[in-house]
Amino acid sequence: SEEEKQEQIEVQKEKQRELILQLKTQLDDLETFAYQEGSYDSLPQSVVMERQRMIINELIKKLDMDLSEDVATLSPEELRQRVDAAIAQIVNPARVKEQLVEQLKTQIRDLEMFISFIQDEVGSSGKAEDGHCECAGRKDGGGSYKANTRPSGNRVNPEDARRMRETGLHLMRRMLAVLQIFAVSQFGCATGQIPRTLWQKDQANKDYSPLIKKLELSVERVRQLAMKHQQEDHVISSSDLQDVPLGGRDELTLAVRKELTIALRDLMAHGLYASSQGMSLVLAPIACLIPAFTSSPQTMHPWELFVKYYNTKNGQAFVESPAHKLSQSFALPVTGGAAVTPKQSLLTAIHTVLTEHDPFKRSADSELKALVCMALNEQRLVSWVNLICKSGALVQSHYQPWSYMANTGFESALNVLSRLSNLKFNLPVDLAVRQLKNIKDAF
Repeated sequence: SEEEKQEQIEVQKEKQRELILQLKTQLDDLETFAYQEGSYDSLPQSVVMERQRMIINELIKKLDMDLSEDVATLSPEELRQRVDAAIAQIVNPARVKEQLVEQLKTQIRDLEMFISFIQDEVGSSGKAEDGHCECAGRKDGGGSYKANTRPSGNRVNPEDARRMRETGLHLMRRMLAVLQIFAVSQFGCATGQIPRTLWQKDQANKDYSPLIKKLELSVERVRQLAMKHQQEDHVISSSDLQDVPLGGRDELTLAVRKELTIALRDLMAHGLYASSQGMSLVLAPIACLIPAFTSSPQTMHPWELFVKYYNTKNGQAFVESPAHKLSQSFALPVTGGAAVTPKQSLLTAIHTVLTEHDPFKRSADSELKALVCMALNEQRLVSWVNLICKSGALVQSHYQPWSYMANTGFESALNVLSRLSNLKFNLPVDLAVRQLKNIKDAF
């Protein structure tokens, strides 16, 4: 009957499916055995298909593709269209941002050219107002000079120049405001921020523990040598070293200059960089885009940090003030009976080092060694370094976020340096320039 035929067909199909599965299993076992024995180079087909399936599933998740329907029901063209649409959702926004960046760069260049044009016009008008413009003229027969009364076509009216300058500044403010709003809305950054991606990735994991260990060892060595000299009632002074050919080559002085100063320099230089001064102010609203067009920042010597502190605190004006000069001449305190503050003593010490070493073109290391020797002589090493650490403007503008200074505030290093605070030193300060000064005095 018809029902018996259908049953026989179903039984036959079931047997075929079982046979197919059995053959696949036998084929997989045979490939696996051959691969394990080394007679079959490639992986078994089942292992390859499993890995490909895993890759396809991960791609589907990353691309956020909608494959709720059975893949077998979709044609190859439909599958290709699905994949293209998923990739376009990721690629298109990046292309749009790239185009916007190019438009911003073009507008910035145009704006800078416009500003340069305005500056040139204002400069030419200023010369005309001062009366220093070159006018064509001729001499008459009597030798007198007669100016040419023909008006110059390049001369700009001062009132027009003023209006042009005001218009240019107004346009520049509007353009900067638009650029800043656009940058904040599109790229999530604001002015005044230095993006963390500006620094090299391999520098973000720098470990400063070896530098601290080096500082501890150098401090301990200087401490032991200083205590040894004090126990022997022998203090090294600069006058004792005048006759030494190389000057100050005793063990304590070498330990301070070659070990302690170098260890302190390396720890202060961790993450220290020189801020760029050549960046156009027009680029400020899009500071987050800077990493794509600039290289890593340049390193900076710690002595330059002391010099910047000296300049920001108007050190030269303080040291050269009449009151300070009189106090130095007659050994009187600057502020009546009050003691000299660490800030005043630091500014004076930096000025002294600059005055003695700069004329002879000494290196930054030599100047830093002289400052450390002065600090130990005055027992102010911790207070002077602490002034630099507590200067927020210097730390924020010259230290990277992962640096030892920015992370810890230099606290553990100051604790280590405090072990030398109760010791008395009388170290020579001018070792780097003593011979040069003697040669200069000789001639």
